[in-house]
Amino acid sequence: MTHSDAGRYSAKHEPGASPDERIAGAVREKAAKGALPCAEAERIGAALGVKLEDVGRTLDLLELRIGRCQLGLFGYGPERKAVQPAASVAKDLDEAIRGRLADGRLPCKAAWEIAAELGITRTEVSAACETQKTRIKPCQLGAF
Repeated sequence: MTHSDAGRYSAKHEPGASPDERIAGAVREKAAKGALPCAEAERIGAALGVKLEDVGRTLDLLELRIGRCQLGLFGYGPERKAVQPAASVAKDLDEAIRGRLADGRLPCKAAWEIAAELGITRTEVSAACETQKTRIKPCQLGAF
């Protein structure tokens, strides 16, 4: 969902759905100005032993935005996007991306895995995707 969907994030879930209170408590503790940074959502998921999609669902049900995407794709103020296309893409990175495409897109989770496997930052993977015109989708938190 986009910024223009603010206040209606819960609409993408079943009617009457309620947030997991354990996750909601941790989210409320860390959220500020109606948003929770992606990295904080990742930490909450790890600390509670829950999937990122469960943290994202809770954010939606609490009508909180996800900020500062770790791939640099959204949540960076007026610029919205922090990632820029890479000047060039190393062969191993190019092959790793192309090998993980699903329906022509690179899942967010796969981008994180590639970064870990190649010992590079997550934004280096997304910058390579920008250069290749490869969309990253779906987001592990459900933002897109």
